Amino acid sequence: MRDVIYAIHITLDGCCDHTKQVVDEEKMEYFTQLTREVGLLVFGRKTYQLMVPYWPDVAKDHSATKADKEFARAFDSARKVVFSQSLDSVADKNTRIVRTGLREEILRLKQEPGKNILVGGVSIPSQLIELGLVDEYRFVVGPVLAGEGRRLLEGVSLQERFQLRLVESKTFKSGSVVLRYLKA
Repeated sequence: MRDVIYAIHITLDGCCDHTKQVVDEEKMEYFTQLTREVGLLVFGRKTYQLMVPYWPDVAKDHSATKADKEFARAFDSARKVVFSQSLDSVADKNTRIVRTGLREEILRLKQEPGKNILVGGVSIPSQLIELGLVDEYRFVVGPVLAGEGRRLLEGVSLQERFQLRLVESKTFKSGSVVLRYLKA
């Protein structure tokens, strides 16, 4: 069975608004490697529309940095699922829209053979956390206090508290820390 991995870049005060983040080459390399390791990317409409057409355009941009281009290529070539009621179509040939049944679809995808599933953004991962369907958490915590912006797991209502087990940590030169947790 494939695992569902939730990965996100946050500030020290839990802000996950992408406009409040500092993304350097080391972080780009980390997310590039993670994207290459999984078999499927899962997003909601908002996150998908932040990523596409931005990253496919970067993949074609000759002036982009090497780290950006590498991530863009990994992202562009990955299979993707977008959960959306309102998105009419997708421009990306590797993407399919799912309109209903988040729980059922994720359970079905977990049963498929292949590499793990990576979820990004806030809304869909929050729903998956509430449903108990996230198996692994990867937080890249940047040394920034944003003071404002959307917070990680805002509005999430867990049936019960659950314990995570730290299995890996890594510190980047910038002071950012990667924390990798599994369900205990």
